[in-house]
Amino acid sequence: MKKFKYFCLTIATAAIVSLSACNNTPTAENPSAPATTSPSTAQVTEATTHSGHGGKAKININTAILSELDKFEAKLGVPALSNKIQASRPYASPEDLVTKKVITQEQFDQIKDQVTVQEVVLTGETKDVDYMTKLGLMKGHLLVAQELLDKNLPKQAEPHIGHPVEEIYVDVEDQLNERKVKEFKTTLVSLQDLVKSNPKNAKVKTDFTASVESVDGAIAVLPEAQRTKPGFVLQVINGLLDAANSEYGAAIADGKIAAAIEYQDSRGFVVYADDLYKSISSQVAQSSPDANKAIEASFSDLVKVWPSAVPPAKPVKTPVEVTQLIKTIEQNSQKIIDKSSTKAQR
Repeated sequence: MKKFKYFCLTIATAAIVSLSACNNTPTAENPSAPATTSPSTAQVTEATTHSGHGGKAKININTAILSELDKFEAKLGVPALSNKIQASRPYASPEDLVTKKVITQEQFDQIKDQVTVQEVVLTGETKDVDYMTKLGLMKGHLLVAQELLDKNLPKQAEPHIGHPVEEIYVDVEDQLNERKVKEFKTTLVSLQDLVKSNPKNAKVKTDFTASVESVDGAIAVLPEAQRTKPGFVLQVINGLLDAANSEYGAAIADGKIAAAIEYQDSRGFVVYADDLYKSISSQVAQSSPDANKAIEASFSDLVKVWPSAVPPAKPVKTPVEVTQLIKTIEQNSQKIIDKSSTKAQR
């Protein structure tokens, strides 16, 4: 089982929500930043808004969540590379991946342009996107966990109940405190323990509902006008889909679904992203009908990739095909994000 999977989403722009792909957004690397002697002191400030998407932010190998590191695993085809990168932390420079024998020089050359050790300090809308994306990942995990519990598969559901608290909560905790959200780590831990020890206990249902309500409550501290603004929501959706894409790529090997947990992770993220899009689709249809049509068509095909929380015998689509669908959604959503940013600047 992957531990600390969502250990630090704080790179939204550099990593999860980094999950969001920013084109014109300042990169995590800042050439003008002063030299530092420790990766923990290397920081750059992320811009207050996402004015553009399309390129990918670099991934901080010291703090990135495993789903982000899965991109390297999928690209290089090295099994369990994400865990190996995590286990060899900290890194003083990207080149330490080679000196610490995590990957070879040849492999490093293939990903070096995507690697950083600089931390990103998020502000403004970017920080809010990061916050909601992390909570969205929690929702995705819980959605797929609920499906598995409904199928009387508590052992398969348990990891997805555990990931929000083991891998994501620590990374969003500071923001929860800043926003004065009531602590709900205890609720998540209690649910996980109960599913492990006594999955048939009727209290599982009430504890599960309480956990979902806690995550929803944390999302609700964001102003409603922001949570319903297409330009904002689409950045969150892109972050979720980016994570789903990485997980799906890590799930497939040799034309088979080799990792059920990663398959299920990606299903949960896509399901929640689709739900979010449906909440803003009427607004997008009015302002950008062609983009809305393309996004809806791609989502329609995308959700079919995961016919059930239980993996099918054969993948419905290849990782490349899934990537293309997600890319289509990103490209069309970027038009709405750009329009929203332009309007806000007037």
